[in-house]
Amino acid sequence: MENLICLNQIEIDTFLPEGRLDKAKALLGESRMVDSTAITSDEEWHCILAECNPEILIAGWKTPALPEDYHQVVPRLKYICYLPGSIRKLVPRSAIEKGLIVTSWGSSISRTVSECALLLTLCCMRRVRYWTEEMHFNGGWKTPQTETQSLFERRVGLHGLGLISQKLVDLLKPFTSKISAYSPSVPDSVYADLGVSRSESLEDLFGNNDVIIELAALTPKTTGMVTEELLKLIPQGGAFVNVGRGAVVDEEVLAQLASERPDLQLGLDVYGEEPLPQDSPFRGLDNVMLLPHLGGPTIDRRRDAGDHGIENIRRYLAKEDLIDPYDVGMYDRTS
Repeated sequence: MENLICLNQIEIDTFLPEGRLDKAKALLGESRMVDSTAITSDEEWHCILAECNPEILIAGWKTPALPEDYHQVVPRLKYICYLPGSIRKLVPRSAIEKGLIVTSWGSSISRTVSECALLLTLCCMRRVRYWTEEMHFNGGWKTPQTETQSLFERRVGLHGLGLISQKLVDLLKPFTSKISAYSPSVPDSVYADLGVSRSESLEDLFGNNDVIIELAALTPKTTGMVTEELLKLIPQGGAFVNVGRGAVVDEEVLAQLASERPDLQLGLDVYGEEPLPQDSPFRGLDNVMLLPHLGGPTIDRRRDAGDHGIENIRRYLAKEDLIDPYDVGMYDRTS
């Protein structure tokens, strides 16, 4: 019986570079490494699990899914340290219900997602989407009617005040002190520590800020929460940035508003359907900046997730509390 590391070479090189793999192996003790891309069938994968019968599995994007009856195939398995994000393709919900411990990159990516939110916000302010195409393909140059804006002294509203939003506040402060958030479950003490004003309603948030940054978690309650009525409240010349979840927003309405209101700038990294369909109405609009869900860790910062995973393995072996372990509620909120 040995612990199991099932990763491909790219995952090893990016999540566990510069001695991190050796550190993980030292923590695991006797362990076996398997190239996830070399596994050709579920049967082969189940045989590997049964042969190793690990207590701890380190997994990545290409690791095959755990069988529904995993406890029969690999009865010793207690903890999966998944180095990337959503575990939906790897771990069945029933495994979480039965007490399997699972962690992913969790809060380790907060600062890189917040960096992406700041990037999209600045792109909206400076009309980067429009000017990139104009100068590359249309010979464009500024005119007396050029309308760009600065982020300095702008009113910024955050929908959600979780760990990513909290990191984003730090990035926004050099630009503005006019930051508010709508997140009813977050206590007043967190708002006070961050220097952020509490919006009492979404109507207040959307109607009284120049920039809205969408970072609410996706739950049955928040699905479609950002409605036409709210989006129409965004002031003239305002911007809407989404680095949270596309399904929180009525995207059909959002695309229609963007086509009708050239003053409204959008910065989108997430969508209700991914990959974004070729015929999406967001494509081709010169006031819509699009990214293909790149807000998570850039390839050079995947090592942050590796460090996060190694620390959780250490904590697991030391019988200490893990950082951001999954429960059923967290499983249901992720996609």
